[in-house]
Amino acid sequence: MVVETGRADRLPPHDTNAEEAVIASILVDPDAVLEVLSSNLKAEDFYREQNRWIFEACKDLFDRGETINQITCGHELARRGQLDDAGGNAYLSRIVTYLPTSVGAQHYANIIQADATYRRLISAATQIVRRAHESGASVDDVTAVLSEAEAMIARVRQDGLTRDFVHIKELLAGFLESSQSTDAATAAQARSIRTGFSDLDQLLNGLKRGDLVIVAARPSLGKTSLALNFARNAAVGQSAIVAFFSIEMAAEQLVTRMLSSESGVDSVRLMLGHQNEREEKKVMQSLGVLADLPLFFDDSAMLTMSDMRAKAKRLQQEKGGLDLVLVDYLQLMSSGVRNENRVQEVSHISRGLKHLARDLDVPVIACAQLSRAAETRANNMPMLSDLRESGSIEQDADVVMFIYREDRYITREQWEKEHASDGKHKEYPAGVTQVIVAKHRNGPTGNIHLKFRDTIARFEDLPYSRVDDDWTEE
Repeated sequence: MVVETGRADRLPPHDTNAEEAVIASILVDPDAVLEVLSSNLKAEDFYREQNRWIFEACKDLFDRGETINQITCGHELARRGQLDDAGGNAYLSRIVTYLPTSVGAQHYANIIQADATYRRLISAATQIVRRAHESGASVDDVTAVLSEAEAMIARVRQDGLTRDFVHIKELLAGFLESSQSTDAATAAQARSIRTGFSDLDQLLNGLKRGDLVIVAARPSLGKTSLALNFARNAAVGQSAIVAFFSIEMAAEQLVTRMLSSESGVDSVRLMLGHQNEREEKKVMQSLGVLADLPLFFDDSAMLTMSDMRAKAKRLQQEKGGLDLVLVDYLQLMSSGVRNENRVQEVSHISRGLKHLARDLDVPVIACAQLSRAAETRANNMPMLSDLRESGSIEQDADVVMFIYREDRYITREQWEKEHASDGKHKEYPAGVTQVIVAKHRNGPTGNIHLKFRDTIARFEDLPYSRVDDDWTEE
């Protein structure tokens, strides 16, 4: 890193020699243009304004498919009215003359990007210091500053991340290692997280690491209960380390639901403490099972994306791993970014959840609320367009599943009247729940049936529950 004369300790990180070497390489070597631009080097990464202008001129020539050299670059700068301020043709001639070799242009570009990242980090740190000095002493003030600080650091990290092409052999390395000891299907299954429901696991082949899974429904159809069932089944069946972020309900309420589901004791009786001796024994046994699960709850009411990322990463470090993250529910989250309308905010959140899944290499399950549109249709069946406030939820999600219960839209009397003329008696579908996989980026879509036991907030497999034998690939 080169620092110009002056107060070296106050100048931000930069290397003008590297900047000049990149520009000179582009001007004399057509191959260097591709090498530098593929590194995602941006004009704003340059410290010196004149070098920034020259790089922008070269990039525009490249975008237009025109030849890039000292003459064409000078002409482009003159057309923009920037040639004299950029040092004129004399400056272009000097840096080209003193370029030792265009070999290593990528290395010079990496130096510029690193210094730019450090400058952004310093800028973010300065803003954080200012906010810390100006803010109040309340818990809400501290929380707000921490959220802003984490969001700033996350933006610096995201701006500095670049990826280049990776050879297929490197991408297949993990698969090849696994296939030496077992078949590919078994290896993939070992990395996936099972929901604990046989037909759903068969349809999805488990929950894939790095995937964003949306569980959506109208209110009071069992989103939270299904998410809790997923968390419990993964923790019990695979000893998965699970993080559950609850924005809607207190952690104590969720644990009461889990205890009711595990013990089979009515949740209302459990909350009121009215269980009998036999039920009390079941509760104590269930307490022993649940207490040992690697399941962690966070019920922060004002949860931002940066809060969640920081907490999940800390849990991953402290426990030596993390296997599943659940969020209940998406529309109650805050992006932590000011001056966004609600559609932009939800888009920011859904993208953040997808990035979190990839960053932590875990499935992220986010509950979401559907709009009222489904209730205006004749059959009340949910559709992807019913996802509230942002089409980006559908776009960012790898899997979208809806919860639909016919018994919520038709009474027993209406059902019996409508089916009175059927050749054989059809039982009223009390608690029968369709889980509709409407989007599956890497596999088939389709419907499966579960039984929901409302009094204990538990979903269960139904015998012969798979009703759609024509599952379709997307």
